[in-house]
Amino acid sequence: MHLKLSILLILLLTNSVVSFVPLPRSIENFPMDMVWQLDHSQWDILLKKHVDNTGNVDYKGFAQDINALQDYLDYLAKNQPTDKAHKREKLAYYINLYNAATVKLILDNYPTKSIKDIKNPWGKDIVQMGTEKISLGNLEHKILRKMDEPRIHFAINCASFSCPKLLNTAFTATNLEKLLEQTAIDFINDPKRNVLTKEKASLSEIFNWYKKDFTKNGSLIDYLNKYASQKLTSDTKISYLNYNWGLNEIE
Repeated sequence: MHLKLSILLILLLTNSVVSFVPLPRSIENFPMDMVWQLDHSQWDILLKKHVDNTGNVDYKGFAQDINALQDYLDYLAKNQPTDKAHKREKLAYYINLYNAATVKLILDNYPTKSIKDIKNPWGKDIVQMGTEKISLGNLEHKILRKMDEPRIHFAINCASFSCPKLLNTAFTATNLEKLLEQTAIDFINDPKRNVLTKEKASLSEIFNWYKKDFTKNGSLIDYLNKYASQKLTSDTKISYLNYNWGLNEIE
């Protein structure tokens, strides 16, 4: 018992690149129940400072903190989750990495009216992970989409008005489930992104582009009805809205 408490105190006093959060069980089981987390607080501070509650970004203000943003990206590059890390830890890491790298891409090319005005924005190897660089496209398609969590499509942001909003809260292993559930509810019921009636559903192109991600365990309507306030039926006609690639900038 004394040895376990001593180890705990040493860990608390050590300046580590990670923090730990004990699960709510007895101290006797503490070493078995530690959940190790990367520190995303720097990203959280930047988001709260430069992103409003609707997901629009003050890129001019963000540019003043570009060094802090780069520091966070450097931190992520040096602390990639291991294969043994919990899925929650990995998802939080890769979602934050995608969003932070996208903001950095916009800042590096600012002013711009759209991410699509940047040459090959999703194909260039700009995201540092360990000793290698990958593209935003590979981060989304070869890592995030492989993790069997379709709600990532409501959490990652492509710096455009029709994208799911950029949250002004960083994802962590602790808040991941709550935030993913909230982003799904918010996005599907947002009339600027999906217009739902019992007779007709005019959906975001996201549900067209990534339909197979949403239909592994049922139909698209089944998936939407998990979160939609307006329930749909098998007779509901589905169409897709034009996608607004305009920069999600605070005006």
